[in-house]
Amino acid sequence: MVDIQNLKDHRNIDIQKVGVKGIKYPVIVLDKANGTQHVNATVNMYVNLPHRFKGTHMSRFIEILNEYRGQININTFRKILQRIKEKLNAESSHIEIRFPYFIEKTAPVSKAKSLMEYECSFRGESNGEKSEFIVGIAVPVTTACPCSKEISDMGAHNQRSVVRVNLRFKKFFWIEDVIRLVEESASSEIFSLLKRADEKYVTETAYQNPMFVEDVVRTVAEKLNESSNFTWYSVEAENMESIHNHNAYAYTEKMRPGDQ
Repeated sequence: MVDIQNLKDHRNIDIQKVGVKGIKYPVIVLDKANGTQHVNATVNMYVNLPHRFKGTHMSRFIEILNEYRGQININTFRKILQRIKEKLNAESSHIEIRFPYFIEKTAPVSKAKSLMEYECSFRGESNGEKSEFIVGIAVPVTTACPCSKEISDMGAHNQRSVVRVNLRFKKFFWIEDVIRLVEESASSEIFSLLKRADEKYVTETAYQNPMFVEDVVRTVAEKLNESSNFTWYSVEAENMESIHNHNAYAYTEKMRPGDQ
């Protein structure tokens, strides 16, 4: 059969990314408490395409994904990127995987147990000159407004917030440890299941520890700086404001050598 993709293209235009996007696929990721966790992921996979080729072989992306579906983790990601380049005869490869990650949490007073969801992502690129891999984690938390507490005779407004952390690193780390770091950097952590005694504890804890979005990103960054494992990071916090018709937002990142 004729291989249409390998036919010559005469428009002399390189394509930086071509591939498959939005694949819904079950994968297995490492879990600190239970060894592994089965998750339903959304996957994007790309390679570069030199100007001389008409197209790439889309089915090969799915073949590679099937090869590694039981071993997609921080340790194997670079191997997957290399496999993509080899199988598709490409100079560069890219892969993005987004998945919900669940951790069992215990309510602070009642000790009721429930599963808490965190949105995570693996993003990688390999182009021959460099190999880059970034882990992303989104952590919902609670913040209490310091200004509201200061000026109000009774109470202070709280809001649910999302802290998003992206990390480059030298060696393996557990997603759970970064989630714990972020939760300890906010006014209070969030739970899926709370009884009345738990609600009292959580709201009073937040009230006693008011934080702006600026405080949250600085505190997370300060804790990440204590580890030499993270060569680069970005931290962003967004408050879904409860008394304003807008959100509050802050962002910071660790500069890499050579950045201005």
